[in-house]
Amino acid sequence: MADVTVQQLADNIGTPVDRLLKQMGEAGLKHSSAEDAVTDSEKQKLLTYLKTSHGGKAGEPNKITLKRKVTTQLKAGSGSGKGKTVNIEVRKKRTYMKRDAADSGAVAGTEVKSDEQLRREEEQRKLEEAQQRLQEEKRAAEESARRKVQEEEERKAAETTKAEPAEVTPAPGPGDVDVPPDPELEAKKARHKAKKASDDATEERRKAKKPKAAPSGKQERGKGSRHQQIMGLMDDEGGSGRRRPKRKKGGGPREHQFQQPTAPLVREVKLGENINVQDLAHQMSVKPAEVVKILFKMGVMATINQVLDQDTAILVVEEMGHRYVTVSENAMEEDLDASITYEGEPTARAPVVTVMGHVDHGKTSLLDYIRRTKVAAGESGGITQHIGAYHVETDHGMVTFLDTPGHEAFTAMRARGARSTDVVILVVAADDGVMPQTEEAVQHAKAGGVPIVVAVNKMDKEGADPERVISELAAKNVVPEEWGGDTQFIRVSAHTGEGIDALIDAVLLQAEVLELKAYAEGPAKGVVIESKLDKGRGAVSTLLVQNGLLKQGDIVLAGDATGRVRALVDEAGRTIESAGPSIPVEILGLDGTPEAGEEFVVVDSDKQAREVAEHRRERAREQELAKQQAAKLDNLFAGMGAGEVATLNIVLKADVRGSLEAIQAQLAGLGNEEVRVNVVSGGVGGISESDANLAVTANAVMLGFNVRATGKAREVIERNGLDLRYYNVIYDLLDDIKAALNGMLSPELREQIVGLAEVRDVFNSPKFGQVAGCMVVEGTVYRNKNIRVLRDDVVIYEGELESLRRFKDDVQEVRQGTECGIGVRNYKDVKAGDKIEVFDVKEFARTID
Repeated sequence: MADVTVQQLADNIGTPVDRLLKQMGEAGLKHSSAEDAVTDSEKQKLLTYLKTSHGGKAGEPNKITLKRKVTTQLKAGSGSGKGKTVNIEVRKKRTYMKRDAADSGAVAGTEVKSDEQLRREEEQRKLEEAQQRLQEEKRAAEESARRKVQEEEERKAAETTKAEPAEVTPAPGPGDVDVPPDPELEAKKARHKAKKASDDATEERRKAKKPKAAPSGKQERGKGSRHQQIMGLMDDEGGSGRRRPKRKKGGGPREHQFQQPTAPLVREVKLGENINVQDLAHQMSVKPAEVVKILFKMGVMATINQVLDQDTAILVVEEMGHRYVTVSENAMEEDLDASITYEGEPTARAPVVTVMGHVDHGKTSLLDYIRRTKVAAGESGGITQHIGAYHVETDHGMVTFLDTPGHEAFTAMRARGARSTDVVILVVAADDGVMPQTEEAVQHAKAGGVPIVVAVNKMDKEGADPERVISELAAKNVVPEEWGGDTQFIRVSAHTGEGIDALIDAVLLQAEVLELKAYAEGPAKGVVIESKLDKGRGAVSTLLVQNGLLKQGDIVLAGDATGRVRALVDEAGRTIESAGPSIPVEILGLDGTPEAGEEFVVVDSDKQAREVAEHRRERAREQELAKQQAAKLDNLFAGMGAGEVATLNIVLKADVRGSLEAIQAQLAGLGNEEVRVNVVSGGVGGISESDANLAVTANAVMLGFNVRATGKAREVIERNGLDLRYYNVIYDLLDDIKAALNGMLSPELREQIVGLAEVRDVFNSPKFGQVAGCMVVEGTVYRNKNIRVLRDDVVIYEGELESLRRFKDDVQEVRQGTECGIGVRNYKDVKAGDKIEVFDVKEFARTID
């Protein structure tokens, strides 16, 4: 091959000229510039030096591999007249060995093995050594586990021998004794250890075969190392660089990184109060169909969306060989409550007042007068209507009013467990007296345990009769203080303003009695009054702060809605920076519209808020799936426990008061010591949303007599699955209630003797054992009914028949006056003269008196 310059050699092998000159100098070559010529012998000397410096052996190689690649182009025409060019690449590879090396191997009578064969033999040897070590470690682990189990059994036997006979030793708990290791688990650990050793050996071989990178510079892709480039420049000699050949089919053993587990995996399953089949299967890493199959075997028909109670889920987990851990459903809520702390002492706060009353009794007029006179003049007439709440300042303190439909909002909040109202102002017109909605407001207030202040309105009218109002309310157990009760009655006029100051003073006096207190600083906590979607502002929620200080930028969690407070707006429509206890405020920034009555709280991080919100949504879905129709008349008796008085709660609405009083009187007379009827609420008029919410709270059945439900009420009824029934005949209503009460009664069990047989003789049969030859003297003897054996008219055995035969035939019954053979199950002392009495147990439905 012709000589080349240093510059050309450096370009061919892909290295800088300076680096190549330095290496040539280290190899003993006297080249100092890029234009110096390099002969073939000098190339060989440089190659020998580089091989020696990289761990190779000096001297000429025994074999050389030459590769050639030729690329040509083929042009072909197409039907559309356009030409197409195709690149064709031809690769050739040849390997040459020195004749003397091959001949020496043949003369010695030994086989010349390739590097690939040597590598495979080395890998096979190491694999066999690893497998041998694995077997030895497995045997050692099994022997160790066996010894530990034997020692543990000997120790337990020694402890049992030393224990006193009269002393009962409790079963050891999980932490009392050391659990012996599982032999399968120890073997599995040994296999993993051997596998890791084999993987490490494979990795070391891979690193050893990988060519080392140049100390400096960057090789071009596809050119290979300098050894390979110098080898390509030699005519008949080359380096030792070599690509790993591709594995052919049927080649040597192939190592894999996976091993089949020798024992089933035992997983820890977390179980709450309820869990559906799909989630249970996911925790056990099995298919839902497997869980459904186990449930079928247990006699439970279920689907993958079926919600299981905790006891059933425990049985499934144990049946499938896993461990279970019961967790509290309220753990996240408890952690949230624990994270909210306040410093210092609580201070007095303003009372929150809800105004209730019958339609046209002046509730709205009373609120309008308070707005006009008690709100500062600089607030443009006081209050904007959209917020639904406001507060007024007086000489004696502040009062917060909830400007919402009184009884409806109050019922919805109480149904969700949020006690947002401190005092109820019951407005009654002095010229009209107590009306149906007045009674309903009293029922809601008493059910929530909230004190009442009665405002006897319209005192400026000629027909005003406050004494009539006092008498009618006293009959409803709302007794004034003048009569020895605990309710304040204030005479007011929303038209003239008479008694307004006295009414507010009465509310503040009631607040002093209640000793209302709250923390003025710390994370805000309260209740949602209302929420809606605004086209321009998004989700808008009205909150009532009950504790702490709500500020702009706080992270709020309200029900399953979360978000950062972007703005706070007071009742006058002004943007404020913060809101303290008993202050209603609008906020922007939540990602949803929480329901009225939901509690809200300020949390530290957005992550915690999202986790709790997702937990609440998931729990709500589970409860919706698991909720049973307990309020349905057909299923009320299912949850009745032994010895308990079952109560049928009813919400009743009628068209006129006469019908309402007649139905209530009839329902009060139904029931006995086991079942009874409880009329939670009774009123006149259509079934409203308030009635539906009250039925949800009391788990009651709704009855409508000549009335119908409103649209919003029907939505609540359908959403909560309430049982609503309409009637127009009072007797039909009473008959259905009686039938429901009868179904709640436990049935009565009675015995009936259906046949009597007299034993004439006893035979021993090799096939059937002892057989009594009998004559049926009364009734009919049945094979599948219970029997008693009588001797001298005294019962000596009670059980079942083993067989009933007539001659050689098995029969199901034998009538009076016929002989038969009777075999008594599990009893062999039947004698001649005994009597076999056949009886049946029947259930008889009970009815109320």
